[in-house]
Amino acid sequence: MFEGLFQPMHLLIIFFIALLVFGPKKLPELGKGLGEGIRALKEGMKDQPPTQASNEQNKTNETKS
Repeated sequence: MFEGLFQPMHLLIIFFIALLVFGPKKLPELGKGLGEGIRALKEGMKDQPPTQASNEQNKTNETKS
């Protein structure tokens, strides 16, 4: 379904549309913000071990029953 979704030509078209919408001055700021957001998400995923998340989910399921 998603085969060939992000081919180089598609990425160029997306970049060109973003350039038209946000302008050349705002585009680097958006990229920086997106990168920081992804970095923070990765750090948040590292901080919480999967066993803790599954234990919390089990506790909420037990209280609902």
